[in-house]
Amino acid sequence: MGKTRLEAFSDGVIAIIITIMVLELKVPHGTDFESLTPLLPVFLSYVLSFVHIGIYWNNHHHMVHTVKQVTAGILWANLHLLFWLSLLPFATGWMGENHFAALPTALYGFVLLMAGLAYFILQKCIIASQGAGSILAKAIGRDIKGKFTVMLYITAMLSAIFLPWVAVFIYSFVALIWLVPDKRIEVLFAE
Repeated sequence: MGKTRLEAFSDGVIAIIITIMVLELKVPHGTDFESLTPLLPVFLSYVLSFVHIGIYWNNHHHMVHTVKQVTAGILWANLHLLFWLSLLPFATGWMGENHFAALPTALYGFVLLMAGLAYFILQKCIIASQGAGSILAKAIGRDIKGKFTVMLYITAMLSAIFLPWVAVFIYSFVALIWLVPDKRIEVLFAE
């Protein structure tokens, strides 16, 4: 199977995930700014999740670009990633509707953590298929940024139990450190 089909399927699923999240934003029953106030937590959680999904989409695109041949392992690892990403609308809605309460905010972090681990597994499957000298293997190196992200998600989940706003800050910080597109793969393709 060619990588274009894998990429097209993943793009479609990610587009649906974003669509589901935006449909959770309900129209207020008022015409003034005060009627928007109760929707603020839902909107903020949507923005945070939209950025996270966008980061996954961007980095997934670059990573799949390195694939020469799609294997069954890569397909299953990709589905595993999409599974965790597909739970993000639920976690986003629950967290936003409950104004960043402890358990919904911790669950949100758990979904982000599992998506991060699934992304790591997909990377490893691609490297195993393409070889240790592959573009992806060279690009990610020791992947300090990825490992740091996992540690931050675990810290955020634990802090969500006692200080949910600290957890939201950490989730936002992770998004900020990944917001700048990862150029490691692009640089190697340019050589």
